[in-house]
Amino acid sequence: MTLSPKNASRQTRALCELAPIVPVLVINDAAAARPLAEALVAGGLPVLEVTLRTPAALDAIRAMAQVRGGHVGAGTLVTPDDVRAAKAAGATFGVAPGATEKLLTACEAEGLPLLPGAATASEAMALLERGYDMLKFFPAEASGGVAALKAIGAPLPQISFCPTGGINPDNAPSYLSLSNVVCAGGSWVAPEALVAMGKWDEIEELAREAAKLRAAP
Repeated sequence: MTLSPKNASRQTRALCELAPIVPVLVINDAAAARPLAEALVAGGLPVLEVTLRTPAALDAIRAMAQVRGGHVGAGTLVTPDDVRAAKAAGATFGVAPGATEKLLTACEAEGLPLLPGAATASEAMALLERGYDMLKFFPAEASGGVAALKAIGAPLPQISFCPTGGINPDNAPSYLSLSNVVCAGGSWVAPEALVAMGKWDEIEELAREAAKLRAAP
């Protein structure tokens, strides 16, 4: 079923509103996927992005899709093949570092809500022209950080963002304080060492702390 850009953004916005932080996960061992997802969801972070950067990513999405209360998406979507594979694995949304005509068309055709990436006003305007008003700002810190995103928001208040790239517990509140930011993406809630050791309680605590993050005063 074809999904319009407007409806795609409506769905991704609803997901982004569920928690202040979306964990960005690079998973090397699919066996760790389900307990990792359970820990993050239990800690208050129900929306999970699994990046398609490892051979285990699609199996990880399949496992995480079974976790009650979780919403699992596929990140680093670059090609139409990525979109189809992610949808088949059980991803309920997609995230891309940028946006191309082929990628957008594939997501719309597959009915996979996409959070497309933009780093400039022109990129954001092109996506808005197509119908997307909920975007990923990437790479956030390298693209000018909070100041850049605030500046983009002034002439384009109808666009909302999920900044990702260089976000951490220290700078997240500054991003969350912006009127055009709904949530932020971060990888610190699932450190590779803790995942490798199966320290699920510690990851749940990191998630709990991240779920309490609010805008800087």
